[in-house]
Amino acid sequence: MRTRRDVPKIFFIIINFIFACLFYSLVTYMSPPVKAQTTSPTPSTPITAESALLIESTSGTVLFQKDADKQLPPASITKIMTMLLVMEEISQGRLDYNDMVVTSERAMSMGGSQIWLEIGEEMSLENLMKAIAIVSANDASVAVAEHIAGSEEAFAAMMNKRAKELGMTRTNFVNSSGLPHPDHYSTARDIALMSRELLRHPRVHQWFTTWIDYVRDGKNILVNTNRLIKSYDGVDGLKTGFTEEAGYCLAATVERDNLRLISVVLKAPDSTVRFKESSALLDFGFRHFSGIELAKEGQIIAEVEVTRGAVDKVEIITENRLVAIVPRGKEKTVRHDIMLPTKLDAPVIKDQKYGELVALAEGDSIVGKVNLVASQDVPGGNIFRVVFRIAGNLFRSLFRTGTD
Repeated sequence: MRTRRDVPKIFFIIINFIFACLFYSLVTYMSPPVKAQTTSPTPSTPITAESALLIESTSGTVLFQKDADKQLPPASITKIMTMLLVMEEISQGRLDYNDMVVTSERAMSMGGSQIWLEIGEEMSLENLMKAIAIVSANDASVAVAEHIAGSEEAFAAMMNKRAKELGMTRTNFVNSSGLPHPDHYSTARDIALMSRELLRHPRVHQWFTTWIDYVRDGKNILVNTNRLIKSYDGVDGLKTGFTEEAGYCLAATVERDNLRLISVVLKAPDSTVRFKESSALLDFGFRHFSGIELAKEGQIIAEVEVTRGAVDKVEIITENRLVAIVPRGKEKTVRHDIMLPTKLDAPVIKDQKYGELVALAEGDSIVGKVNLVASQDVPGGNIFRVVFRIAGNLFRSLFRTGTD
C-alpha cells in the first residue's frame, strides 16, 4: 500500500517522462529528413578491367565509364587507326583494294600475331586488311603502313595527326601494330573516338564479322581473334589486343533498334574476363537506354532563302544522322529544335555548317545534335540576274497587293 510519501516520487517520474517525450519530439522535428539514396544503374557484372567505356556511336553519348581517360598501352587495338587511314586513302581514290603491296624486311621481321610475310612477297591490299582485321597481323600492318607513307615512322606521324583531328588528346602512336613501346599509349575514350570514325566505312564490317578465311589461295587460314562475333548477337567489330604490358583489351560494337554501341575494355586480367565484361557493358546499354532517330544523314530539314545568289533558295540538310539517347521510359519526352537563320547571303558553300538540329529531352536537356549544312554551292549572282530577281519580286508583291 502506497503512502503519501510515494506521491511526490510518482509525480516526479511522470514529469520526467513527459519532458523526455517532448525533447525527443523536438529533436526529431529539427533533424533534416533522411533522403532515399538513388544510384545510377550499373552493369550486372562488376567491371574489373583497369579502364572501360561504353558510348552510343552516332551521338557520342557516354553511357558508362571507368577511368576512361587513363593512359594505357592499347596493344593491337592500335590497328583501328591503321585501318582508318587505309579506308580514308581508299575513299579519296589514292588507294585501291587490288593494289599489290610489297613486303619489306622490316615488315617480315615483326613478331607476335602475323601471317608470315616473306621479303619481296606481294599481297593485295584487300588481303592485308583482311589479315589485320581478322588475325591482327603485325607484319600486314607494317607492310600497309610502308606502302602508304614510305616508312612506319612516317605513317605513325600520320596516325598522330589524324588522332589530333579527332580530338584524341591523350594518345600517342609510335607504330602501326601496337607492339610495346613506352611512348605508345591511348585511352578508352580516345579509342572510342577512332572507332566511331572507322565505323563510317561499312566495308570493315565484312572483315570484322568473318570467323574463318584464307590467304595465299587457301594455303593459310585466318581465324578471328574476337570470339564475341560468335557469342554475342549482332557484334560486327572491332578489335582485340594483347601484350604483357597491355593485358587483354577489346573494342566491340553492336547495333540494335537505333542504338549503335561501342564498348572499350582495357587491361582485363585474362581473355575470358575481357569478353565477359564487354558483353556486360553492351547488355547494360541495351537494357537501360533507347535511341530515338530524329533525322537521317542527308535529310532535308529546310529550304532557306539566299540573298544576292545565283538561285533564290538552297536546301539545308543534316550532316549526319541524329539519334537522341534517353533512359528507357523517357522516349516520349524527346523533341527537337531547328537552329537556322531565315536567310543566307551568297556565296553559300556546299557542306558548310549553317545551323544545328538539336535533340532535347526532359528538362530541356540536350541529348544530341547534328550540324545543318548546305546541300549545294550557291555562288553570288551577276548584277543583271540580281536586278532582274529584285524587279520580279517587287512586281509579284505589287500584284498581290493590288488583288487583295
